[in-house]
Amino acid sequence: MIDYGKVQSTIKPKETEIDEYSVWVNEDVREITVADENGSHTEYEYNQTQYGKDEYILMLSENNKNLANMLTDTQLALCDVYEMMEG
Repeated sequence: MIDYGKVQSTIKPKETEIDEYSVWVNEDVREITVADENGSHTEYEYNQTQYGKDEYILMLSENNKNLANMLTDTQLALCDVYEMMEG
């Protein structure tokens, strides 16, 4: 993973972009106005992180496992609540 921090572009970035080797994640995209000698123009400022494809797949897999565990915990907690309400 390489965190490029805040970057700027004249083109609005996609949230996730994939090339031959990497997955680029662009977060917190906001439109800014930049003044120059010709007046002003719109640019986009955002946080950019580059992941290797394998690294990104592993991260998604771990996130999915965590979500599945959280869902199971929530379902078990709901079962406990239902049992307390019934009896």
